[in-house]
Amino acid sequence: MTILLTGAAGFIGYSVCEALLGRGEAVLGVDIVSDYYDVKLKRARLTRLARHPEFEHLEIDVSNADAMLSLSRHPSKIERIVHLAAQAGVRHSLTNPHIYLQTNVVGHTNILELARRLPDLKHVIYASSSSVYGNNTKLPFSVEDRVDSPTSLYGATKQAGELISASYAHLFRIPLTGLRFFSVYGPWGRPDMVMFIFTKAILEGRPIEIFNNGNMQRDFTFIDDIVAGLLAALDHPPADDGENPPHRRYNLGSNHPEELMRLIEIIEQACGKKAIREMKPMQLGDVRANFANIDTSHRDLGFLPRTSIDVGVPRFVEWYRSYYGA
Repeated sequence: MTILLTGAAGFIGYSVCEALLGRGEAVLGVDIVSDYYDVKLKRARLTRLARHPEFEHLEIDVSNADAMLSLSRHPSKIERIVHLAAQAGVRHSLTNPHIYLQTNVVGHTNILELARRLPDLKHVIYASSSSVYGNNTKLPFSVEDRVDSPTSLYGATKQAGELISASYAHLFRIPLTGLRFFSVYGPWGRPDMVMFIFTKAILEGRPIEIFNNGNMQRDFTFIDDIVAGLLAALDHPPADDGENPPHRRYNLGSNHPEELMRLIEIIEQACGKKAIREMKPMQLGDVRANFANIDTSHRDLGFLPRTSIDVGVPRFVEWYRSYYGA
């Protein structure tokens, strides 16, 4: 049986593919390889995945309904879906709203329509985001909290995906699990994320912009911990009791909020250079604090993050230096 994984050229998608292939799974990877960030980095990830005989890549846009539904006729019997393809980025959604609706809402619905047509389907995992919590002031964020005050269109589209999933689980009894990721970082990470932006600027001797004068907290979560949590969720589909929809949601975060200024100090130490700091006001669509309550994911999945930023940040910087020759 085959696992369909969308967003295979992305940061988390690539890392999950490596883990699945490493444990002997066959993976059908779908990714349009958009130019939202460095296409060369995405192609490099795919090149590494192509070394595995059980990996196949299809360059398909998840928002193309006909192309996605055609996968129901793919010779591989798709048994599970890991849907990670999305248009990411809070700030980008301020200027390019339509691509978020097309990819994150239409594309998500196309995945669920495909799931309905797969006779051997056992489980669908999909990526949500900590951005669904928006302006919530109760910390840490819990999966039981209300999520009806988004501060960005990105967060709103991720919440829309959760609502659509709940309706499909209710109507068609599709086992679905949504994972709310919190500030994921690590080797092969995204260039639009703070870890990458700060490391690059510090090594190049350029200033870094520190928003809200550094008064920010984030649940920085290392990629290995995220992959472990996702695989645990994949292996434990929600049961259908005939009454409640077989749909669950989990937070995957480090459960240890870090001050932004402490993160900068650790990056400086790993780079061996001090940052040139430029203090800026809070950006539109951003939030001051964002971190996870992981009681439910620990109880159900055994999820327990093990990598602190003191360990994870130097590992990222080491990868960055190696990959870019910095």
